[in-house]
Amino acid sequence: MNPKKWNWSRLITVFVFLTLLVSAVFVAIRLVIAPAHPEEGSFERLKSDYVLMFAQCILGMVVMVLPGVISKKLKIEIPSGMMILFVIFLYCAIYLGEVKSFYYNIRSWDTVLHWFSGAMIGALGFSFVALFNNAEKIPVNLSPFFVAAFAFCFAVTLGVFWEFYEFTFDGLLGLNMQKFALEDGTLLAGRAALMDTMKDLVVDAVGAMVASIIGYISLKYKKGWIEKFQITRKKYLENKEHRAS
Repeated sequence: MNPKKWNWSRLITVFVFLTLLVSAVFVAIRLVIAPAHPEEGSFERLKSDYVLMFAQCILGMVVMVLPGVISKKLKIEIPSGMMILFVIFLYCAIYLGEVKSFYYNIRSWDTVLHWFSGAMIGALGFSFVALFNNAEKIPVNLSPFFVAAFAFCFAVTLGVFWEFYEFTFDGLLGLNMQKFALEDGTLLAGRAALMDTMKDLVVDAVGAMVASIIGYISLKYKKGWIEKFQITRKKYLENKEHRAS
């Protein structure tokens, strides 16, 4: 791996981790003094808002540690480019989205992030084809269309499970991740209450489709685009370095 790229990946990761850690402390303090119910004419954040922020910050820090643990346990190498995109996504989704209220203040923020996550997970799906086949890269005997279709279905399925997660914890903890209520606590009804969830699923599918089409072209015409973001087994990398020496 290029040392310069790895340094950038580590620097960005440390910065985002510390940002989430400081935010978690700040949110914990605000959680204690925030009102439990909205006051008439007031748009102050409630305890439920800070519970969501705190949970997201803690979850974000845990998720940031997982790639290193998984890489060590399964002996795989995660490209620095993929890691940087992953960390930037967490920063945009948790710190900017929840803590800094970009989800409410920038109308299309959630849509952009769902599109980005759909495309990123779609690209990840191509790596799983190689890993499941215990190959150094995607086997040439597999149809590019089949691999692209798998990547698309993989990304959309994870998008659906994310909506399951949001729905479950909205009910258990009284959160508003599915945005069924406005920032002032006003509940939406009917089609308006479904809009956020359905929009997220549609945008996830569009992002996954874009990644799948790019991956299909890369495999079909041997462009090498998708390989730049492909997770590789460390054993293969060690053998490659040994042959080069």
